[in-house]
Amino acid sequence: MPSTILPSFPRAQQAQIIRANQRDLYHVSSLKEQTEAVLRSWLGTRWLTQWDKEIELLVKLGYYGLTTGRAIQTLGEEYTDIWQHSSLAERVPSYRARAALILLPTLPSYVLARWGSVLVNLEPRIATILRALPTVFEISSEINLAIFYLRGTYYDVAKRLLGVRHLSSLPENPHTRPPSYSLLGILLAIRLLYRLISFVRSTAKPSSEKSKDKLPITSSQTTETYIDDRPVSSFLGPVDPEGEPAKPAEEDERTILDVASISSATRARRNCTLCLEERTDSCATECGHLFCWSCIVGWGREKAECPLCRQSLNLTRLLPIHNL
Repeated sequence: MPSTILPSFPRAQQAQIIRANQRDLYHVSSLKEQTEAVLRSWLGTRWLTQWDKEIELLVKLGYYGLTTGRAIQTLGEEYTDIWQHSSLAERVPSYRARAALILLPTLPSYVLARWGSVLVNLEPRIATILRALPTVFEISSEINLAIFYLRGTYYDVAKRLLGVRHLSSLPENPHTRPPSYSLLGILLAIRLLYRLISFVRSTAKPSSEKSKDKLPITSSQTTETYIDDRPVSSFLGPVDPEGEPAKPAEEDERTILDVASISSATRARRNCTLCLEERTDSCATECGHLFCWSCIVGWGREKAECPLCRQSLNLTRLLPIHNL
């Protein structure tokens, strides 16, 4: 009786995996931009700035949940004709493995970005660990990427931990030689070695040099802007743009204008382009554009550029305006 040979699929080539990942990043970025455009038109830029991290998380969960979560190809994998395959179970990744593939690359980074500043105020040991986590994630990702360029397996850390590889539905062509990315792996390894040497040198500094690095910053070293020997921050006080609701212009105590007596046509031209409400605590950027203090500070913490003209934005250079 003749033996039956079951068909087998070759492993995906490096070029296929890289192109698939680039395609997925493009589609996620495009989906995020379209979602932000819709929400901005409905709810305004102020709301969007406050919840941008949650929107990014939901977009990624939605994209990968509807593809990887359902055990079907992502748009990038469909573009290059590759499939995810568990090398441990020799089958399609299990439901738990697929859930881990979705959550591991997205959830930790979101938690650190959203609540990292709050978590570091805990016990000193926990705070030290939390501060080091972004660097650990970055280095581990670079190490994994260097190994991928050298050996061609497991493009990201989550797939390496879970043993999820890619198979190709395209037959191998014995007459062509796939491109090699070993040089990129070597360059990444050199970069990691340089970072290691720099870290060892910094930890081996004499105690006198370390104490110099930790000296408190004097007033002459700060980049705070002053008006009549008073720092600008003292004019407006502490700001929590994500927690403070927009207040009516009539309640603005930091203006010399009698807002209630201004005509409605003039007040319509006083709107902040970020929150779409009448400006309060007005301030000007170096490029001359006017915004609410809390709006532009919230924006500047995420993007160091003017939302109107895209010139560089330095939050220490904002000037309070009391008569506009």
